Amino acid sequence: MTSYRTRVLTAVSATVLIAGAVTACSGSDNGGGSAPSNAETASAAATSAPQAAEVAASPSASSPAEVTSAKGPLGTILFDHKGRTLYVFDKDKTSKSTCEGACATAWPPFTVTSKPTAGTGVKSSLLSTSTRSDGKKQVTYHGHPLYRFSGDPQPGNTNGQGVNAFGAKWYVMGTDGKQITKKSQNPGTGY
Repeated sequence: MTSYRTRVLTAVSATVLIAGAVTACSGSDNGGGSAPSNAETASAAATSAPQAAEVAASPSASSPAEVTSAKGPLGTILFDHKGRTLYVFDKDKTSKSTCEGACATAWPPFTVTSKPTAGTGVKSSLLSTSTRSDGKKQVTYHGHPLYRFSGDPQPGNTNGQGVNAFGAKWYVMGTDGKQITKKSQNPGTGY
């Protein structure tokens, strides 16, 4: 029980710091938008700590360039090699990212130094990369650049689902290459 409390307190502390940064970024000239409040995100982290621990243990010895998948409340969605949820940005109309500066701080692009590989359930034919303005290679899936969300403090969190920030909405990506726009019934719960 002490370990669980320690994890929850650590997650809540980290979440408050991250949520503060996200909130500060949302008022930028890059379109602004809504982000979870500190209280909402902290509450979500406390709720999702047990599920996040399960996801963190599942992508065993995967490589940093591996895209994995897991089934949960939103469907079967994509994750990076550490179990962090991958999102797409509605503003990206091509494989070229439109998320730069403060946007890329709040929604870090999933970049790699080697060719991305497909984990279980992920279609390798849909995986590729595109070159960002800084020269880094960003992973794409079915032509959509992939991002993580700074408001997801634990692996498996989906706090970014449906968030409207930096000029458009953010959604999780299904293994079929389509974004999932379904609203999360339990915000903050993990996979």
